[in-house]
Formats: sequence, structure tokens, C-alpha cells
Amino acid sequence: MTKERTGGTPATRAKNKYNAKAYDQFLITVPAGQKAEIDKSAKEQGYSSRNKFVIAAINEKRGKG
Repeated sequence: MTKERTGGTPATRAKNKYNAKAYDQFLITVPAGQKAEIDKSAKEQGYSSRNKFVIAAINEKRGKG
């Protein structure tokens, strides 16, 4: 007998539901090896995550940073 997956624990489902309402998501594809370079640049510049680094770069390009 197989157990049907329901999407995780109730806490995980609640977090996913909140995130779906509060955030827009999109995928960024970079050439192989660039992810590590981006992570290194983010760390060197004091960002706590790749996401924060990318958001700052986008906002800077948009003239909002």
C-alpha cells in the first residue's frame, strides 16, 4: 500500500500558502559555473543571500537602489 503525499506538514503547507500570496517568484538561468561566482560576489559584498544580492542588482539597474 502506498501512502499519498499531501504536500508536507501543516506548517509547510501554511508557509507555502503565505509565500504564494506574499511573493512573486521567477527562475533565473545562468551558464554553468556562474551560480558559484554570483554566490562568491554576494558574500564578498556583504549580502546574506544570493536572493538579496540579485534583488539589489535588479533594483540598482532599475534606478531604485
